[in-house]
This record gives sequence, structure tokens and C-alpha cells, in this order.
Amino acid sequence: MRNRYIVCYDIADPKRWRQVYRVMRGFGDAVQYSVFRCDLSPTERVLLLMALGDVINQREDRVMLVDVGPVDGRGKACIEALGKPLEPSPSERIAVIV
Repeated sequence: MRNRYIVCYDIADPKRWRQVYRVMRGFGDAVQYSVFRCDLSPTERVLLLMALGDVINQREDRVMLVDVGPVDGRGKACIEALGKPLEPSPSERIAVIV
């Protein structure tokens, strides 16, 4: 079962920030500056954490994952936004091949 996660990050170094952004683009959709919405299986969640762990500095950076529930259940309906829609254009999606 896939769960929806909100992933937010605060990266101290611009070079590492770009690396984290590239990693995140492989796992989800950018919804705001340094905030991604990711629909992940348990295996994909572990892969994401491993990929981020290889990039961030544990003493200076912070990444937060918020599990908002199953994609087909509450996870789809519990995110609310004002203004510009959250849905990315299909051209923004990329695939992760492991």
C-alpha cells in the first residue's frame, strides 16, 4: 500500500540543497519551496531516506517526513491549499529507476 507523505527540508548549504532537490524530484512532486508531496510504498520510503541520508549533513540540515495516510484514503483528501493548484503538470513528473 502506498502512503502519501509531505516532505519538507531545511538545508544549510546551497550545493546540498540542489542535491536534495534533485533527489526529491525522483520521488515526488514539488508543491512549495522545499516541500514535496510523495506517494511512496514502504520500500520507496526507505530508498528515499537512504538517498537523502547520503546527501545531507546530519549536524546542519533537517528533513521532515509527515505521513498523511494511504493514497487511496485520507491521504488524498487531507491536504488543503489556497491559491495556485497543487497538481503538477504531467511534464514535471519523472520516473525513479532503481
